[in-house]
Amino acid sequence: MTDLEKHVNQPGRAKLVKKVREKINELGITYIYYQFISVTGRVVGKGIPADHWERTAEKGFQLVYGATANLFLDRHNNYIGYGPEAMELVGIPDPETFVQLPWDKRVGRVFVTCFRNREERKNPGGHLTSDCRGNLRIFMDEFKKKHGLELRVGTEPEMMWLTKNDDGTPTGKGFSKPFCYHIDQFESLRPVFMKVIEYAKAMGLDMIQGDHEDAPGQLELNWTYDNVLRNADRLSTYRQICAQVAREHNLIACFMTKPFMGVSASGCHTNMSLWKGGKIKVNKLGNKTLPGVEEVFSYVEGGTNTFMPDTKDMQLPGKIGLQSIAGIMKHLPALTALGSSTVNSYRRLWDQGFWAPVYADWGYQNRTCGLRVSAPGRFEYRSVDSMHNPYLLGAALLKACDEGISKKMKPAAPESRNIYEAQKAGKDVKKLPLSLGEALDRLAEDEVIKSAMPDEMYKVFHWYKNDEWERFLGATTQWDLDTYLDCLP
Repeated sequence: MTDLEKHVNQPGRAKLVKKVREKINELGITYIYYQFISVTGRVVGKGIPADHWERTAEKGFQLVYGATANLFLDRHNNYIGYGPEAMELVGIPDPETFVQLPWDKRVGRVFVTCFRNREERKNPGGHLTSDCRGNLRIFMDEFKKKHGLELRVGTEPEMMWLTKNDDGTPTGKGFSKPFCYHIDQFESLRPVFMKVIEYAKAMGLDMIQGDHEDAPGQLELNWTYDNVLRNADRLSTYRQICAQVAREHNLIACFMTKPFMGVSASGCHTNMSLWKGGKIKVNKLGNKTLPGVEEVFSYVEGGTNTFMPDTKDMQLPGKIGLQSIAGIMKHLPALTALGSSTVNSYRRLWDQGFWAPVYADWGYQNRTCGLRVSAPGRFEYRSVDSMHNPYLLGAALLKACDEGISKKMKPAAPESRNIYEAQKAGKDVKKLPLSLGEALDRLAEDEVIKSAMPDEMYKVFHWYKNDEWERFLGATTQWDLDTYLDCLP
């Protein structure tokens, strides 16, 4: 069987397809968004009436390959990744991701896995390698089979709520004042974040805490950690929710990393741990009737956290944790291209006075390092911002951890000093790449991290991001005019 046929006929899927039909009928859903994730993390796909659920679940729908690259033209007017002559992908829905949209209960949402067209002469029905979500599932399963371990991830998605003009353009101001942890500023955005939380709970996000951060209109709302794929799905869902709430409150939900200089950027710290075992638990989150299938509301609990200290030193992770740190430290320069994936990302890294992690070092609770052990049993990869694609980054982190564990690598000693003071004392610490162009060069040299983007995935990513960098280099900005317009004679 082809990859597509194996996916459609996997054990238990037919039962899940029937469960979705039961939910469609129970909830009165008449329309479904079938969605996947593009190279930049954008949600793309099609809408299909719910009457056609069973047929679409079996046969899928077709969409141009170029949708995985947002169907964008490069600066030479060529379609990125795939031209108009390319075949069409087949999107097969994953019924375990079906849930109702709380802002229009006539509509449901389901993620899909993308495959090559059935009529392709080469590898018909094969996994579409430019499907970043499908790739992450494959690598997650391979990692678990090889090591008996599951990567669990919790993200800290900072973003800003901006005001806008009557014509919809941004005013250049955040809704609230830049006072970190200030309850009064948090309160000023209460109608917004309470609606976000309401929608999030209805779509399976177990919200746990939130606060006002230290930029204008900047909030961070967190949910319970889970395996790397489900967490990526929830981050994508969270972004969709924020966009909807922004429409309802006449605001802009801004995930751009650094819309303002002189204040903190929007990071998305990624907390990681590797686990053996555990059980799946359905958390109804206060819903008497689940507005979706149980799997959307499920979280993995328990098991053995292999990152927990195995010596009396509670600041040092266990053996597997140290090996994973070593793997990630080795590949930090290339990982930066995925965690800080836009030109604007590097405004954050250059504005060093605002907690930006620019040094390739690690330590316990040391926020001046790119990687810190944030608590016993987990560590936080800090060189990640709010614009990153969590599916690409998740796959790359799995590859880095795999090398560290497989080769029994050992990291250098952790740094407990402020990294800037350590440098003054003579420590030689490498900086992370400080531009998208430099990060792309480091990625091109790193075969391990590139393997997280197999075949067409890397081609699409490099083409898209290199074009973004070249467009930036080829643009005259307001800074150019302000600096050079009157410099002569």
